[in-house]
Amino acid sequence: MTKTSSAKKTVTIVQTGSPIGRRYDQEQTLIGLGLNKRHKQVTLEDTPSVRGMINKVKHLLEVVEPK
Repeated sequence: MTKTSSAKKTVTIVQTGSPIGRRYDQEQTLIGLGLNKRHKQVTLEDTPSVRGMINKVKHLLEVVEPK
């Protein structure tokens, strides 16, 4: 069995909550994900480190399922 698929998995996230009043590390995690304003949407490579960052601020994000 060989890997012929070179397409990398991605995950799309939307910021739904504000970092105002949250801990500093949560605000910095949002910045690390490329988010800084509510309703901003980014698509990132689906890696364990990105999933960990998403899990840390999951109360401020929404993961958009691919169609």
